[in-house]
Amino acid sequence: MVKSEAYLKLFELMRKYVYRYSSEPFILASGKQSNHYFNCKEITLHPDRLSILASYLVKEHIPSFLLTTPKSVGGLTLGADPISYAISLAYYQNEKIVYPLVIRKEAKGHGTGKKIEGVGNQKSCLVVDDVITTGGSTIQAVESLREAGIKVEQGICILDREEGGYEALFEKGIKMFPIFRKSDFI
Repeated sequence: MVKSEAYLKLFELMRKYVYRYSSEPFILASGKQSNHYFNCKEITLHPDRLSILASYLVKEHIPSFLLTTPKSVGGLTLGADPISYAISLAYYQNEKIVYPLVIRKEAKGHGTGKKIEGVGNQKSCLVVDDVITTGGSTIQAVESLREAGIKVEQGICILDREEGGYEALFEKGIKMFPIFRKSDFI
């Protein structure tokens, strides 16, 4: 399969800034240890790199599996937040409205006590994450969205570490569409 110029540019950014190998294992958010570490914040918290990611997602990646524009995008805060905002802005630049949703790990202890922030009355959401390992964070977001009556069946992530997260999400009824997999870098 021929890869687009945008995909290849994003891959090079991942290789240069995101992927790290060390003989001393890293501790991952899942609690697992790995010699391979992917810090996608080097993409999502850097304006020009985030712009490249959002453009690729909106112009190529999301349309490759969705026939229509999603109504909303979101995932568990912090990893999903910049991706959701960037996708929303990229669609807006193409005169389409896609609402970003922020899902808290816990409901607010003050005010309205919301667990999900964003424009209300969303019926469906494309779940978003930066990296999936076991899928725990994404599953937590999916459960919160479903508890709020929002339909979630598909998701995207920048990287699937290929350590069971994809399968765990599939068991929860979520088909993930990662841009990259750990094996792309090893």
